Amino acid sequence: MYLHAVTSKNAVSYYILESTYEKGKHSSRVVEKLGTFAEMTERANGQEPLAWASGYVAELNAKKKAGKQAIIVKLSSNMQIAKNEAKRFNIGYLFLKSIYHGLGLDKLCKELQANTKQEYDLDAVVSRLVYTRILYPSSKLSSWESSHLLMEPPMFDLQHIYRALDVIEANGELIESWVYEASKRLVKRNTGVLYYDCTNYFFEIEEEDTLRQYGKSKEHRPNPIVQMGLFIDGSGIPLAMCVTPGAMNEQPTLKPIEERIAKDFSVSKFIVCTDGGLGSLENRKMNNITDRAFVTTQSLKKLKGFLKTWALAPEGWRILGEKGTYDLHKIDDTSANPNTYYKERWMKEDGLEQKLVVTYSPKYKAYQRHVRHRQIERAQRLAENPGRLKHKREHDPARLLTQTHVTPDGEVAGQQVVSLNEAAIAKEEKYDGFYGVCTNLEEDVHTILKINRGRWEIEESFRILKSEFRARPVHHWKENRIKAHFTTCFLSLLVYRILEKKLGERFTVCQIIDTLRSMDMAAAGIQGYVPAYQRTDLTDALHDTFGFRTDWEVTPKKTLTNILKASKKTPTLFTSAL
Repeated sequence: MYLHAVTSKNAVSYYILESTYEKGKHSSRVVEKLGTFAEMTERANGQEPLAWASGYVAELNAKKKAGKQAIIVKLSSNMQIAKNEAKRFNIGYLFLKSIYHGLGLDKLCKELQANTKQEYDLDAVVSRLVYTRILYPSSKLSSWESSHLLMEPPMFDLQHIYRALDVIEANGELIESWVYEASKRLVKRNTGVLYYDCTNYFFEIEEEDTLRQYGKSKEHRPNPIVQMGLFIDGSGIPLAMCVTPGAMNEQPTLKPIEERIAKDFSVSKFIVCTDGGLGSLENRKMNNITDRAFVTTQSLKKLKGFLKTWALAPEGWRILGEKGTYDLHKIDDTSANPNTYYKERWMKEDGLEQKLVVTYSPKYKAYQRHVRHRQIERAQRLAENPGRLKHKREHDPARLLTQTHVTPDGEVAGQQVVSLNEAAIAKEEKYDGFYGVCTNLEEDVHTILKINRGRWEIEESFRILKSEFRARPVHHWKENRIKAHFTTCFLSLLVYRILEKKLGERFTVCQIIDTLRSMDMAAAGIQGYVPAYQRTDLTDALHDTFGFRTDWEVTPKKTLTNILKASKKTPTLFTSAL
């Protein structure tokens, strides 16, 4: 900034000007009008006016250098804003960008691109696919359009996204092993316990192909589906994934991905925890070797008769940390009882020795009874309208109904008779409150149950993918691009989970994602940018964790440029938070 005098017919007026450079042109702007020599004399408080003005300019320059100067934005009610000029930009993605670069994905993209003849920037495409999957999840077209809302708009065309998907799919396994190694520099990874589960995603089509096939949809949709298997570690951070045809049994998907983890990730000593659907005898035997173990849920209904009798017997139950046994007929069997009771024994099945742990919780029993009561109410409404009855799935209220074509006297009825199946309801109630787990570990019950309880994180991961990241329906029909889509979803989940860890897991999924989406900056002319979001404990935590701030009343352009550069240099940023 400098002092500038303007001579007119009647007087000399003094201004403080600042040099500017906007859209390739050098110019200047008025920072402050000091007035005439006489007006400056009044402000100088006895000093020589020009000397005072020079000192004042020096003070403003010092404040500017320190980033403490007051900024005045001049607007006019008679001047229209420029047409087609963006005025609002999201900067929430900068925190995701820090993690993305901390994972070295920019370097990996450059290496992958070096082996192709493509001229577009693969890193720019992949990074935007990750950011928009978290912030503005939708189709690839919408992702490209949404990328223009970021402070750094995309420097590629829509067609480049589809070309990039081909590269992503061809290197999917390499990408997974790369980010695993890189992530260990950012957060602690607990690979001693691994959780595996499968889910499926629907396509709004009718015809099957080699990947999109009709199968058992988790959402009971009458559409072709693909199946996704996901491994997460004991910290809840994604490790590896696979995509298989929708009609494929999920149990055989475990072995190939386990072998890849051992080979590509150099992780060979671990406990695999799954639900009962994946805990087949073959999978249990596969992990019944040196340095491997399994923990899997066990349906009590599917146990052999003598084991089922033992599991449901009221005698012989224990409480962790206490001596003695309990009889379930003599305890407080209401939801007010917070205790969890257990019993354990070893059993041998087809040459495999494993420990069966059964728990009983009055609270869990009350919860199951409440859920079933609601289902009975729905089943009764279905009974009043038999035409609405569909297949009797496991959790469908229709399973609690029975259909007959005869009257109670044995005569042929004129119409179908639908009523509650009291026997089926009583059979289900027999298992209320009980829960079973099988393992080959010789650890105490507390350790086994603690490992099994960790399965909620993989269930939550699927919920995030489906609800927050809108991974379904999938807007692709080529097999390689479908797989690439899920790889980008996997990367987005990984980046999000690391962010969650860096924030100390103090905030919910919705709080974090909604806050990132809302963190916009409004352009304030050549002066810089003004926050257009609400400052909260979460925005403070984000800024404190990542070492930069965007919540000043005005952020000068140069400051924001430095922030954009700094967000690429974060591999050591997180070490202090470990």
